[in-house]
Order: sequence, then C-alpha cells, then structure tokens
Amino acid sequence: MATNWDDLAPRVISAVGMLAVGGFAIWQGGMVFTLLLAAVCGLMAWELLRMLQPDTSGLAVQMGLLSAVAVLISAFLPPLYVLPVLLAPSLSGVGRLHTHKGIFAAYLAVILLAGKGAISLRVDHGMIWTLWLVAVVIVTDVAGYFAGRLLGGPKFWPRVSPKKTWSGTAAGWVGAALVAFGFMSQTGVGAGLIVISVVLSFASQMGDVAESAIKRMTGVKDSSNLIPGHGGLLDRFDGMLGALMLFLLASFAGFPPVTTP
Repeated sequence: MATNWDDLAPRVISAVGMLAVGGFAIWQGGMVFTLLLAAVCGLMAWELLRMLQPDTSGLAVQMGLLSAVAVLISAFLPPLYVLPVLLAPSLSGVGRLHTHKGIFAAYLAVILLAGKGAISLRVDHGMIWTLWLVAVVIVTDVAGYFAGRLLGGPKFWPRVSPKKTWSGTAAGWVGAALVAFGFMSQTGVGAGLIVISVVLSFASQMGDVAESAIKRMTGVKDSSNLIPGHGGLLDRFDGMLGALMLFLLASFAGFPPVTTP
C-alpha cells in the first residue's frame, strides 16, 4: 500500500549526491562553481521549454545550451553587459514558441538572473554567505516536507500547490531561524540575520509556488525525471530561484557585505 513516505528513500539518496556535488563546487568556487551553475541553468531552461511546449524537443535543447553559455559568459563580463546577455535567450526563444510566450520569457529570465546571482554571491561575498543561503533553502524545504506530512492541516494555497500546508510553511520559517542562529557569529550580522533568514525562507517558498503554478497550468507532475525522488532540477531548485532573486534585490541595498571569497 502506498504511503506518504514512499518517495523518502530515493529523495534521500539523490539529496546526498546533490549535496556532495554542490558542496564540493561551493568549496572550490571559481570556475568549478561557475561551470556547475551554467550547466544547472541550462538544464532548467531545457525543462521549462519542454513543460511549456513539449512538441519542440529540438528547440528545448537549443535553449538549454544557449542559456548555459549565457550564464557562463556573464560571469566574465563587465556589469553593463550582463543583463543583455542574460536576457538574450528569452528574447531569442520567445518568437519561436506557439503558446505561453510571456511565461517562458519571464521565467527563463528569472532562472538565468538567479544563476548569475549565485555566481556573484560566491565570488563577491564568499563561501560562508553562500552556505548560509543554501542552508536556509534546504532547511526550509526539509522542514516543510516533514512537518507537512507529520502534522498536515490546512493547505497553504491548494489551487496552486495542493501538497503545501501551513504547518510545513511555518516549519520552514522556524528552520530558517535556526540556520540564522548558527550563522550569526560567522557572518557578524547578529540577531538581525534571523529576520533576514525568515524572509529569505518565504522567498524560497514563493519560488516553489511559482513553479507549481506552471506545472498545474501545463498539466505535468514533474519538470523532468532527471533526479530520482525529486523530479527535475526545476522541482529541486525552484526555491533556490526565489531566494536568489531576493538576494539580487538585497545586494542593491548593500546586503550582504562584500567579503573576501
């Protein structure tokens, strides 16, 4: 008989593998981290186009490759040229789609901007801040997963994300606050990091909701089957997209401080 925990084992195994690869890339930084981010963004672009227009597999591959190259190139460009390069895949692909053109252009732009944001976070702010953001997103997701299944209760937004509950959402905020407590001394921000982490947790959850809305609209369960137990990269990193977009906005206000990588 199926249970709510049937997917736990493959999720854990896949998560361990992703943590190992991601942790190594964060620790190495530099070209290793940049290449990994470019590849991930390219695969997410491929998944996005396959969801929105599944009859164009060739175009999906082209957009994936173009998106990966755009993120890679953006890491070495002066700031003035970064935005045009990151928007180029959206603009080049939107005219070749039959439907959902606006959603494709906007969401692909978010994917690539978030990829550039992750690279900037590691390069400009160092490993500790990168680990903080990743930890907030992961703990938000894990706490929400277990609390939602153990506690249940009212749904957060049933029409868009039928599995997400208020208990899981609140558990994610609590988890983010605990992560902040662990990083206060390393970052030097103090107790204010708790508030910032909870806001980041909510941005991560909104990233999850946004991707769920696209899946509901297109009638697909997962963005792909690349990751056993998780679905696709978009299913796994949708929360990271929301958190990184908030980071980009916060960076214009001078947070977090620029540190030595």
